[in-house]
Amino acid sequence: MPATRALIAGSCTVLLAACVTVGPGAPMPAATPATAQTSTTWSIQTREDVDLWLHGYAMLTDDTTQVPLFRRGYRAQMIAFKHRANVSTQLDANYQTLHDRLAQHPGYVSGQFLPLYFGSWDAMRQAVQLFLGANGNPRAVTDPQQQAIVATFASVFPQPADRDWLRTFTAAVEDENTQYYQSYWNARQRDLAPVLARTDSLWEHTYLAKFQRLLDNQQMDRGIVYLSLPLDGEGRTIPGNPNTERGNSRVTVAFPDSLGGALDPIYVFAHEVMGTISSLAVTENTTPAEKQQGLSDRYTSPAAVRGGELLLKRVAPDLVPGYARYYLASANASSTGGDPEQALARTFPLPQPMLDAIDRQLGVVLGGI
Repeated sequence: MPATRALIAGSCTVLLAACVTVGPGAPMPAATPATAQTSTTWSIQTREDVDLWLHGYAMLTDDTTQVPLFRRGYRAQMIAFKHRANVSTQLDANYQTLHDRLAQHPGYVSGQFLPLYFGSWDAMRQAVQLFLGANGNPRAVTDPQQQAIVATFASVFPQPADRDWLRTFTAAVEDENTQYYQSYWNARQRDLAPVLARTDSLWEHTYLAKFQRLLDNQQMDRGIVYLSLPLDGEGRTIPGNPNTERGNSRVTVAFPDSLGGALDPIYVFAHEVMGTISSLAVTENTTPAEKQQGLSDRYTSPAAVRGGELLLKRVAPDLVPGYARYYLASANASSTGGDPEQALARTFPLPQPMLDAIDRQLGVVLGGI
């Protein structure tokens, strides 16, 4: 799936533009996270509906990116779990149809962000029903907030066949949830409660303060970090909407499966909050011809990884070796017997002018120059 991170970043911008009147805290049915009205800083949480939606995508995605969109082996693990439980769902019955169209229409990847605009599975389902009932036409509804919802979905699923895919996919993941996923998810939350508590403690008492200047200067002064079971080193991020008094940003990151990985979500967070800066550096340091050849897209993911490293060198240098090892492992690379930072540079190479541009802009944002 070439240039996936670039596609994700671009589609996130499209979705935000479509939702400009439907930011956090807006009084609407099927709106944004319920916690958005009360959060005053960054908290760490989990959400079953976000995991369920991403789980559905993970079960259908041929994940070939260097930093995978989903945890390596996740699909095989879940298939084995379902076989042991003797469970078969609509996702299994419709797998080939859903898989093939997803592979043929990479724009659907941006649909992974959709649950982050809503506060629950019921709200998400109502939004899907609204969109399908309007046949993807914002003018078919009169309420401005509902028009924004329809427009958001239409930016991802514009054609009747796209809407048929969404309809089938939504029913399939709901069947997954009813038959086994909800109980599976609840059991995993109980098992991983000590990991969540440890990550939350590290975040609240040590590392949030180190990121705060960057977050404040990027209008991301408050938000929510969701720990997500299906994810790996590629997170999903929606910045706060400045039109709603800098409403909550939402960053979805990997949920580690042991206490030894309690810092992993903070590594992915660093990677995610550098997305805008690193993407801008790529854009400004590739020629029109290089963009046309796809070089710009190929640099986007390495730039985010190296950008996260540069950020940590400035704000939390103690995390840099662990960050490098985490992304080497995510890329299925090795640092055995050598310096993990050097191995990271070899695995995620960037032209020096591009790397310098990331570091220079990071300095500006942090107020260092």
